[in-house]
Amino acid sequence: MTEMHALKESKRETHEPEDFLRFTLGQRLEHWVLVFTFFALVVTGLPQKFHDAALSIWVIETLGGIDNARLFHRIFATVFVFESSFHLGAIVVSALQKRFTPSMIPAPRDFRDAFDWLRYSVGLTSQRPHFDRYDFKQIFEYWGIVFGAVIMIATGLILWFPTYATRFLPGEVVAAAKETHSGEALLAFLIIVIWHFYSVAFSPDVFPLDQSMINGKISRERMIEEHSREYARLTGIKGAPPHPSEQSTAGGSSEQPPNGPRGAPRQTDPR
Repeated sequence: MTEMHALKESKRETHEPEDFLRFTLGQRLEHWVLVFTFFALVVTGLPQKFHDAALSIWVIETLGGIDNARLFHRIFATVFVFESSFHLGAIVVSALQKRFTPSMIPAPRDFRDAFDWLRYSVGLTSQRPHFDRYDFKQIFEYWGIVFGAVIMIATGLILWFPTYATRFLPGEVVAAAKETHSGEALLAFLIIVIWHFYSVAFSPDVFPLDQSMINGKISRERMIEEHSREYARLTGIKGAPPHPSEQSTAGGSSEQPPNGPRGAPRQTDPR
């Protein structure tokens, strides 16, 4: 019996909830504001990059002309800056209150997970890697958004206020910012469409849609299958073994059971 199977079998002997609370209401609202803002920026921004395309001309005309398109783009850009600042502020506050959980900080285990996932995907091993709250793909995507946001905000401010920017920087920085801004926007759009849409909608594991960003919950079966380390830590059920590369040195699960009563939906780490 595999370790995954052991976890699934052990649930029958416990009174663990069928669903776990994965995202709070605040986190879900933050996510959907980001989704709306991102696509609003795409709709008002990419037509300016590909201004000769027929679709771009139609979009700009529908928005009432290029001046309106630029105005809307700057409004949504301001919302994006405020949301990014809010996200950073929430992390700082949680750290000061000693509630911060570094679940999105890359660690050596994530690189081992990526290698083991590649081995599992090509059939070199039958052992599926065990992930915690976030797997290496989700961590990579998160930091891609973070660094992308820094680039977009910095270059966007230069393009919005070129006169002020060239007081301290050479004039060539404006042209460089324009190319960087539009190129990063196109890259982000393609990553979202190809990578993120597959993960949350078209993957066989969640098709037709991952509901966790709608109702905030994740099923016990998905927790066991996709986040077995977190499941073992939250429930205290032993069965999620050490990382495959650590099995030679670890004799058993190092996860500790959480505090708190059983039988009610459990909330995972907020960050």
